[in-house]
Amino acid sequence: MGERIMTRKADKGAGVDTVRLELMLSDLRLPTMRRHCTAFAERADREGWPAARFLSVLAGHEIEERARRRIQRHLSEAKLLPGKTLAGFDFGAVPTVSKAQVMALAAGDEWLDRGACCLAFGPPGTGKSHLASAIGPALVENGRRVLMTRTTDLVQRLQTARRELALEHMTARLDRFHLLIPDDFAYVRRDQAETSVLSELIPARCERRSLMITANQPFPEWDGIFPDRTMAVAAVDRLVHRAAILELNAESYRRIEATRTSRRKAGRPARFATAKNTAKDKTGTDGGTG
Repeated sequence: MGERIMTRKADKGAGVDTVRLELMLSDLRLPTMRRHCTAFAERADREGWPAARFLSVLAGHEIEERARRRIQRHLSEAKLLPGKTLAGFDFGAVPTVSKAQVMALAAGDEWLDRGACCLAFGPPGTGKSHLASAIGPALVENGRRVLMTRTTDLVQRLQTARRELALEHMTARLDRFHLLIPDDFAYVRRDQAETSVLSELIPARCERRSLMITANQPFPEWDGIFPDRTMAVAAVDRLVHRAAILELNAESYRRIEATRTSRRKAGRPARFATAKNTAKDKTGTDGGTG
């Protein structure tokens, strides 16, 4: 009888301690530990865990949950194109691109430490934006921060910051991101006052923070982006220094997918467009996802 009373008192005391523990973990802003502490405390009592193991298990859950939330937060802020993955990219359709090189860019982020750049060139629809976006998630999972944006939008934001005398602050905010991806770079057609913000951004980031640029036109045609040829030459010189270059010189990736889809619906085997068909059809546009 006396033992039962002592056991009930002990259980009551243990319950009070658990409540106090949950409150303390809340005060310390350890929500995952607070959520699991009661269940793991009961298991530790049943299995005779030492205190160090109990604390280690709780702390491990907190760390894993924080990492998961951080990755989700950084993926959300990255503004990557939905559904674009490396697994979903048909490297066979773009033989000029080395799959090994792309996978190395995604898996090894040492190039970001060096502030190196990556440049993806190719006709509209060949998958430049797909590749740039697909590299992002792996980098985020490795603890890097990425931001993808249309170059036209970036120019407008930088120009607004300049008018408000906040360009330096804006550049500093962009420096939070280990990789900045200005998409559709060659679509920018602005006057000298506006595009000059790009000529300032590029040297400010290169060798300190990385850029990955997608563009339809090769370097010799960039005079249309930078009306001042000196600006164009300086920007190119900065970008190509220690840069990885992906050349997607192939049939429009979107056109190939459209052909496959239409043939599947018609019950015919899908095949790539022939060179003859390609020569006849030159109407594909990039639409911001090349």
